[in-house]
Amino acid sequence: MRKIIVGSRQSALALTQTGHVIEDLTRLSAEHGFDFTFEVHKIVTKGDRILDVTLSKVGGKGLFVKEIEQAMLAREIDMAVHSMKDMPSELPEGLMNGAVPKRVDPRDCLIASGGSSLEELPQGARVGTSSLRRSSQLAALRPDLVIEPVRGNIDSRLKKLESGEYDAILLAAAGLTRMGWQDRVSAYLPPEVCLPAVGQGALGIECREEDAELRQLLALYNDEQTALTVAAERTFLGALNGGCQVPIGAYAVLGAGEAAGTERTAEPKGQVITLTGMVGTPDGSVILKETCSGEDPVQLGEEVARKLIARGAEKILADVRG
Repeated sequence: MRKIIVGSRQSALALTQTGHVIEDLTRLSAEHGFDFTFEVHKIVTKGDRILDVTLSKVGGKGLFVKEIEQAMLAREIDMAVHSMKDMPSELPEGLMNGAVPKRVDPRDCLIASGGSSLEELPQGARVGTSSLRRSSQLAALRPDLVIEPVRGNIDSRLKKLESGEYDAILLAAAGLTRMGWQDRVSAYLPPEVCLPAVGQGALGIECREEDAELRQLLALYNDEQTALTVAAERTFLGALNGGCQVPIGAYAVLGAGEAAGTERTAEPKGQVITLTGMVGTPDGSVILKETCSGEDPVQLGEEVARKLIARGAEKILADVRG
């Protein structure tokens, strides 16, 4: 019997996600004749230690995975469960995404004192978010709101709302769903209103490329449709060299090639993917969006990025990074 050591951040959400994945893999392991047991190894990442500075100022996505990946390369752990939106578009040599399980709700949501919707928030309401992507789109929709940074785990952000530090906060619906806290949601923001982060609602199960035995099990856990759409989004992110430091969003769906306003990159031969990408200025004064459809997720992600670059996205991103 082989014990699989699973690395996880120590937050309640990370441990809950990891626990759900271990339950699923334990079942699959038994069903398909793998002789595996699983054990969680908690790891504190730089992103967990630095809570008083916005992510855009301290390094972005890699803050939540670097120490975990180092432990995997050092063979201290065998795999890790990440929120896909926290994963950089490029992984270290020797590591890979072994599985992308079925995605849950990709939307952002508003949690407001008094249960107000976005439209009902009073003028000048204080809204907390640590995401440049969310603050950019929110500023474009409601320039009258006061957008303030908020860091910390999902439960600590909710406590800050309850204590009156904010009138509302924006969070990923997926985290609340996995914690069983859907009743806290005041309003869901559809992608047309607030385009999600790349990979939002999806998990990435990272492992070593050389671990053929574990990869066989993870392949059974992979959801092909989620993997295709997330691949398009992550290709788009990589083509723009994006991360938490810049206001970038993307969301891909399957089977929507005939949606109004979309442009196909090629004649479909299989499952059509429709990808919408967004780049905005931090103040929301400029929001650029492009939507294309195609069959190949890599070509599609690159095409949407090219179209946005042609409209000035590269200058926006350079100004933000500079």
